[in-house]
Amino acid sequence: MEAFFQAKGHKMPLIRPYVMGILNVTPDSFSDGGSYFSPQKAVERAKQMEEEGADILDIGGQSTRPGYTEISPEEEWERIEEVLALVLQNTKLPVSVDTFYPQVAKKALEAGAHIINDVKGFPDEMFKAAADSGCGCIVMHPRGSMGGEILTEVRAFFEERKEAALRFGIVPSRLCFDPGIGFGKTYEENLRLIARVEETKLEGSAYLMAASRKRVTGTPCGDPPFSERLPATLAAHTAAILGGAQLLRVHDVKEGVQAAKMAWALKTQGSVPEI
Repeated sequence: MEAFFQAKGHKMPLIRPYVMGILNVTPDSFSDGGSYFSPQKAVERAKQMEEEGADILDIGGQSTRPGYTEISPEEEWERIEEVLALVLQNTKLPVSVDTFYPQVAKKALEAGAHIINDVKGFPDEMFKAAADSGCGCIVMHPRGSMGGEILTEVRAFFEERKEAALRFGIVPSRLCFDPGIGFGKTYEENLRLIARVEETKLEGSAYLMAASRKRVTGTPCGDPPFSERLPATLAAHTAAILGGAQLLRVHDVKEGVQAAKMAWALKTQGSVPEI
């Protein structure tokens, strides 16, 4: 039976990797804070990413870098409202909104967003906000180990959130799980999660890897500046695809798309349709 990721009117068969382009409309994101803070710059970047081959666009109005200062739901919505409308008008791609506020998620879905990406793990209130919309739900593991083995803990968290989603009528094809690289994990835990996707991946749902420019890609390479971590990011995401990841969240779309195509060719050796 064919597996797919379902996000409102978009049905993405999981027969190839999908690249999600990052669109941060924040002044303080760890890598590109301020670059696309104005609505016009943001929509220009969205159109560029579509041209470069992005499959999904992910709009975030709040930085979640280490040590970030949390802003209110009202301020977050103020940052993304116009950008979301413009991106929906000017691209044909499914649009994700990166938020951990149920009230922002609800407004975004009413405005036309297709996916909610929650870095705090989709608590029940977020599932409630998303339930009747038909949207895709990206469920991220939001912390480090609680004293056990990280792979076991992440998989158990995903299984528990899957059961919670079902209670709200959200089927597995609407779920995508993200191990939360960089969110409270040690360097070694991050490496295990990237290298051993198959041990945390759940049948019937999509799996996202989001290591782009993060600390884990800098540590083994002498900690170069964020903008110089593309080669390490591509290596990490290639390993994730070979392990079973189907979505990649990236800053560098053109290069990410090309690397994803090569990684998929290696994984399948031409046995499934091309990207």
